[in-house]
Amino acid sequence: MLLRFRVANVRSLRDEQELSFVVPEGEEGRGARRLRLSDGKELPLYPVLGIFGANASGKSNVISALKKMREAVLSSYTKWTSYEGIPRDAFALDPGASTEGSFYEVDFALEDGVRWTYGFELSSERVEAEWLFSYPKGRRQVWFERDASREKAYEFPGERLKDRALLARITRHNSLLLTRAADDGHPQLTPIYEWFTRNLWDISPEVERPQREAYTARLLLKSETMRRRIEELLRVADLGIAGAEVEDEPGKRPVIQLWHSGGGTEAVPLDWEAESWGTRSWFALIGPLLVALDTGAMLLVDELDASLHSRFAAEVVRLFQTPWVNPKGAQLVFTAHDPSLLRGPGGERFLEPGQIWLTEKDERGATELFPVSDLEPGQEQDLMTSYLEGAFGGVPRLSEGKVARTLLRTVDALEMGAEQH
Repeated sequence: MLLRFRVANVRSLRDEQELSFVVPEGEEGRGARRLRLSDGKELPLYPVLGIFGANASGKSNVISALKKMREAVLSSYTKWTSYEGIPRDAFALDPGASTEGSFYEVDFALEDGVRWTYGFELSSERVEAEWLFSYPKGRRQVWFERDASREKAYEFPGERLKDRALLARITRHNSLLLTRAADDGHPQLTPIYEWFTRNLWDISPEVERPQREAYTARLLLKSETMRRRIEELLRVADLGIAGAEVEDEPGKRPVIQLWHSGGGTEAVPLDWEAESWGTRSWFALIGPLLVALDTGAMLLVDELDASLHSRFAAEVVRLFQTPWVNPKGAQLVFTAHDPSLLRGPGGERFLEPGQIWLTEKDERGATELFPVSDLEPGQEQDLMTSYLEGAFGGVPRLSEGKVARTLLRTVDALEMGAEQH
């Protein structure tokens, strides 16, 4: 499970920012899971974090940074080349940022309860630094530290890592050691690499929808149990769907037909292209969602409410929040605009303050990321109302009618200019 993510100098995230699943000290942590670590201690973690904020405040850049870290780990050895340089998006509004490294770091725990810290810093030409620590008994063990500015770039304290000299020799200056080691099936480092392959899946509703539609369609054919689960989720969505059929030929995209019924009439199939975007978005999300719940993976969903009704979006969150539906501790990070996700149907808190993260731009245009828990809201405070009123920040600074007045002034100015000429 992911515990924390830190990032700096990536897109609008100029200074170091942190996203944490750990329940803040003093918060009740309703809905939190207790992760038992290898040293015997328990750490309370939230399964869901929601990132809210005004347009262009940097919400999506947090998701993008997580995705970019995963891409770096999975592809640095095979895709990074010396003539093209290392792909990165440094903060664009400060000329000095291009000469500074982009920093990524994650704290996570594997299935055995051992906590790990892995991170790296990239320039456009090389890996400036890379490090891996573990905490099997609560104390930090350094597995390796890399610093490109040193004459001897690699240090392996404690001689814990096998094939140390070989790894140092065969890892290119523009490749991550972790990626290179996993490519050779290194027995100790491959499990760390595989954590990235199983997590940080980007399944934003509008990204690669056809591929995810096909993925869900093929899951329908995988087993009768999976078919029933998918069809039940379609019916729960109240779309009038009675069932689904899939034709899957090798080398072709699956042909999907959903059967619709209403008013007591016999169910009839609709061509896939005739289905609404909302229906198709929900269908495309179901497959990855179920696999994540079955395997304990982590999903990244940018603009969860963009093409899903707020009730569907709330149901996605509720699935991850419910222990008996999510027994393996799958995690969800989503961005959204819809404040209704902050309040349940009965007026109760849908997310706790430590689960609600806000983004704001400072005077430099850099994103600041922080949880509502930092603002210490009252136990009975209505978080949705407070958010809409701007008590926490993270909402557009617009007075009512400001957009219309701005447009009117622009039109008037243009007309006056035309008359003067």
